[in-house]
Amino acid sequence: MARLKPENVRNMTDAELEQTMEKLREDIYKVRVEAQTTRLEKPHRIREAKRNIARCLTIMRERKRGKD
Repeated sequence: MARLKPENVRNMTDAELEQTMEKLREDIYKVRVEAQTTRLEKPHRIREAKRNIARCLTIMRERKRGKD
C-alpha cells in the first residue's frame, strides 16, 4: 500500500480507518512471513505500513480529543 497522506486519512470515516488499519496489519504480517521464508524484494513495505498505521492512529486520537 502506498503512503497515506494525512488529508486523505482525515477524510475517512472511523469505520474506514479501522478497515485500513486492519489491512495494513495484515500486510505487515504477510511481509514478515515472506521475510522468514524468502528474500524480500521490497523490505521498505514494513516501515511504510507501520507509518501508515501510526497516521491512522494519530487522526483517530485527534478526533477523540476533539470530542472531549
